[in-house]
Amino acid sequence: MNNQQPIRIIQVGAGGMGRAWLGAIGRSPDADLVGLVDIVPGAAEAALEATGTPPVPTATALPELLHRVEADAVVNVTIPEAHAEVSITALFAGLPVLCEKPAAENTAAALSMAAAAEASGRLMMISQSRRYYGNVLALRELITRIGGAGFVECSFYKAPHFGGFRDQMAYPLLIDMAIHQFDLSRLLVDSDPVSIFCESFNPAWSWYAGDAAAQVSTVFADGTRFAFTGSWCSPGLETSWNGDWRISGPDGTARWDGDHAPTAETADGRPLQVDVPDLPPEINGSLAEFIAALRGGPVPDGEVHSNIVSLLMIEAAVRSARSGQRETLAGFLQEAYQAALRSEQRPEVRAALAGWSSVHEVIGRPYHGAASQAAL
Repeated sequence: MNNQQPIRIIQVGAGGMGRAWLGAIGRSPDADLVGLVDIVPGAAEAALEATGTPPVPTATALPELLHRVEADAVVNVTIPEAHAEVSITALFAGLPVLCEKPAAENTAAALSMAAAAEASGRLMMISQSRRYYGNVLALRELITRIGGAGFVECSFYKAPHFGGFRDQMAYPLLIDMAIHQFDLSRLLVDSDPVSIFCESFNPAWSWYAGDAAAQVSTVFADGTRFAFTGSWCSPGLETSWNGDWRISGPDGTARWDGDHAPTAETADGRPLQVDVPDLPPEINGSLAEFIAALRGGPVPDGEVHSNIVSLLMIEAAVRSARSGQRETLAGFLQEAYQAALRSEQRPEVRAALAGWSSVHEVIGRPYHGAASQAAL
């Protein structure tokens, strides 16, 4: 890989989000789309035409295209149920992967992806697009100036009429949306979540079949509490898609409405000023960080071993909603690890999983080998 040349990318997935990624790749001077895959015949060609993307080789399966084009990396924009299969195929073909969130359909599958990254010696990164806002970095800086986060609250109220699969999901808000806010809580608190209690429900006027609202309480290892209250069926006075945030610390309070620059005030009523850095937002930012890592930069923020905890939070919240009990993430992670060991059929991946002395020591922070994996 020549650091002076664009990274040659095969994208897998040409649906709605896939078309957004085609735009991000097309805008980047450091990326070059060399192939597009979609399981639906004709979908790849239609996406190229609809987005004005120059024609590239297409296929309905990744292995087919791997034999036809030279590539440096794969961007995986398939549905979550396909994330593990597509990502692991790419990794063992020698290609690092940037994958849409969530990492996989469940934590067990995501653990196999992390093990595959180790076994293949290639970088596996998950795109958590909400981390790539200058306002988020500015909010983190304000939190340090109020003495750290002791209590974090996020309110999320929207009323989207999606139609389709979301309307039939059992927990549409938690599974399809809340991972953004849960992941941001990890970034802002800068500690590990240890337990979650969740009550989910569906208001009488909801147009969703499953629970479209939830209240969630998370305890972090440093004692910080994160409270999330959200609804996907609350019309009027809606919040930002990022939610409305309030963070209390020993020396003051910080606020972020999800769209504009954050604000903060000290305990004595003095407003704090902060500069908002300029950086590529959302998926443009995750693509830029992925490419920087491939060129020898630091381990990316979304490296899979670290990112899995955000998915774990969602699964634990759903379990709590079903059980009515506070769920510990350590216990849930251990269960997912045992499930991955039982179900994994690829010898190299299973060997990597079995080689972990403790899943709790491996998951939750970036993999130490990711830096050497990235600089290909």
